[in-house]
Amino acid sequence: MSKVFIVGGGAAGMFAAIFAARNGNEVHLYEKNEKLGKKLFITGKGRCNVTNACDMETLFESIRSNSKFLYSAFYGYTNYDVMDFFDSLGMRTKIERGNRVFPISDHSSDVIGVLVRELKHLDVQVHLNTTIDEIIIENEKVMGIRIRKNSMISGTANTIIAGECVIVATGGISYQATGSTGDGYKFAKRMGHKVTELYPSLVPLNIKEEFVKDLMGLSLKNVSISIYEQKKCLYQDFGEMMFTHFGVTGPMILSASSYIGKQLKTNVLTLAIDLKPALTFEQLDHRVLNDFNTQLNKIFKNSISALFPSKLIPVMIELSNIDPYKKVNEISREERTHFVYLTKNLTLTITGLRDYNEAVITKGGIDVKEINPGTMESKRVQGVYFIGEVLDLDAVTGGFNLQIAWSTAYAASNSIT
Repeated sequence: MSKVFIVGGGAAGMFAAIFAARNGNEVHLYEKNEKLGKKLFITGKGRCNVTNACDMETLFESIRSNSKFLYSAFYGYTNYDVMDFFDSLGMRTKIERGNRVFPISDHSSDVIGVLVRELKHLDVQVHLNTTIDEIIIENEKVMGIRIRKNSMISGTANTIIAGECVIVATGGISYQATGSTGDGYKFAKRMGHKVTELYPSLVPLNIKEEFVKDLMGLSLKNVSISIYEQKKCLYQDFGEMMFTHFGVTGPMILSASSYIGKQLKTNVLTLAIDLKPALTFEQLDHRVLNDFNTQLNKIFKNSISALFPSKLIPVMIELSNIDPYKKVNEISREERTHFVYLTKNLTLTITGLRDYNEAVITKGGIDVKEINPGTMESKRVQGVYFIGEVLDLDAVTGGFNLQIAWSTAYAASNSIT
């Protein structure tokens, strides 16, 4: 039996604590906040997309960074193992569009509740309002930790506790209000680990064009997007997006952000929206022509209500450069062709990512080349394990990032006896 210290009481930390305790270890879970699972609580807009019920090939394809590193972890604890875990503890799940898995109640608090109850059942010692200031190392081996109570009321201000194993589950630096302030990166650097460049990821995008403010709140469904660096296409997708006062957001946009962070450091990118992806250019042109032919005496601005949401119509009219009061029977072929092209290629200028306070995850982290992929143990320091978002691992939206947390947590805790 080992004494195991787990730093961070989020998804990965709680999961690691449960399985370390099930293996008969003495487990101490340290969380700087006043409660466990603060970031988990807001995941999936409060519904908590716990995993994705896809096949293994899709699971690996959804990982954006270092997918091969996760081979042992994913096969060691699969997405279906996650569903079975929650079901065994009385929390039923359901599968929605895109194979996203949610608690049947649609409440993230139920996910946290299941984990907290199991921690209590297993006698895991949970230390809230407690910060780990230092992981104490001698001769490349863990000797213990230095803790600091966040409130002097709760006791000793600074204490060293001896122990053989430390699992670092501190997350990244996104949503810093939930306690993700980069502590794990600091620990890793002190041990000599490389931390790759960090970017906010699964984050909305800033757009240059002023008209996006007029579209604020407008959601578009069943549209496709393409993101370009000059003529090179960096990303394509089909689904949903939404306009905001600063730019764009929504599932497609968040996933796109994980592909373009590095390029946005040095270049301005363009976002092309196909508002009618089910139709070819020729088919859409034929439809518009038919619409015009049935409304010959109508003015342009009153003839396109069937094509777009009402909020989008004034913007499309302005961008088309067609006089809104021009009768449709007076619109030239060239004008109509340009209007159809605009509908298939509504182009916006991406000026940057939103910041970490709006990012679901952090892209980048501890270099996985320095971590054992089967156990998540540091190759530099015996007895130190890194799991979850603190590692240079990230995925698109859909429950894949939480799967990384569950699988890496299991790999680490299951290797400690």
